[in-house]
Parts: sequence; C-alpha cells; structure tokens
Amino acid sequence: MDKAAILRKIIEDNNGIAKTSDFVANGFEVYEVATFCKKGVIKRIRKGFYQLPQEEDMPQELLIQELLPQGIVCMESALFHYGYSDIVPDEWSLAVPRTATRVVSNIVEFPIKGFYIRPEFLEIGKTTDNFNGVILPIYDRERTICDCIKYRKRLDEELFDNAMKAYIDDKDKNLERLTEYAQEMKLYPKVMGVMEDLLKG
Repeated sequence: MDKAAILRKIIEDNNGIAKTSDFVANGFEVYEVATFCKKGVIKRIRKGFYQLPQEEDMPQELLIQELLPQGIVCMESALFHYGYSDIVPDEWSLAVPRTATRVVSNIVEFPIKGFYIRPEFLEIGKTTDNFNGVILPIYDRERTICDCIKYRKRLDEELFDNAMKAYIDDKDKNLERLTEYAQEMKLYPKVMGVMEDLLKG
C-alpha cells in the first residue's frame, strides 16, 4: 500500500477526521503530511485536522466529537434534543470546563454558544446520546432543567415556559433526581419555586 493510500485509510479509520498525531503514530513525518495536503491527497480543515478532499463537509456532530470532545450538549440544544422545544437552534449550546475558553474561541467550523462550567458542577447529570449516528455527551433532562432555570435570563421567555411545561408533561421526568441536582448545584429554592408554580397550574 502506497503512502497516499495509507493516509486515506488512517482518515477512514478515524471516522473521517484524522489528526497530525494519527499520521505520525503510523510512521509519517510532519513534513510528509503537509506535502500530501499540498498535493490534494488530504484536506486540512483546521490546524492539525484533516479529511479526504472528495468528501462533503463533515457533519457538525462529528466536528464536535473531534474538535471539542470535552463539550457537553446543554441548554437550547438539549431542549431540542429532548423534544422540549421545537425551535431548531442555529448554534450548538455546549458546556465546557472553564479551562477551555481558548479552545472554544478558536472554533470556526461550527457555530457554538459556550457555557463555562465550574469543575464541581461539570459532571452532574452528564450522559451520552445519539445525534444523527454520532454519540455525544449531553446533560440529562433534569440537569438541563436546572441549567435553564440557572441561566433563565439567557433564554427566550416563551422558550423557557414551553420547555418547563414540556418537562412536567414528560413521562420520563424524574423529580427526585431534579431535587438532588438542584441541591448539588445550590439552586434548590429557584428550581422548587418554578416546579411548584407549574405543578399547581
């Protein structure tokens, strides 16, 4: 197998996006990667990341998986995923560690709305789910509701109201878990206040 074919296989084996380090791990020198890129054998999509040139642009879900693996789907994106909103977000709401500020600011491959989370709160309610065939981290329903109440001023009021009502009507909701998260995130009075109003209504 010639080197061009090996490069293509490395990209295919990495779900369509390979890093410079993937090529180096397979015996390539950095200058060789740059040379094959100039020849059009591979296509640079950003510094250190490559795909095959004949392919269409990578799905945003794959780009998130590769470029921001520490990102967790949250807020508007999570609301839409769980069916609590019918508004298709025009950017990805992603929770990231506070240390990822520079990484997020350098991303231009997909639209992103970053939420910088304190370390002690980052893993609460974190799970994974399928996004068009790509498995991404996402906050569960209860963490999503806690976040929406915490960041209420950053949400459209109608979207917030509809999302809260949709959660109350959701047969998969877990109010015990919601209470637990609210206590852990020091949001208990706010979360319980919203829930009590909704349950009364």
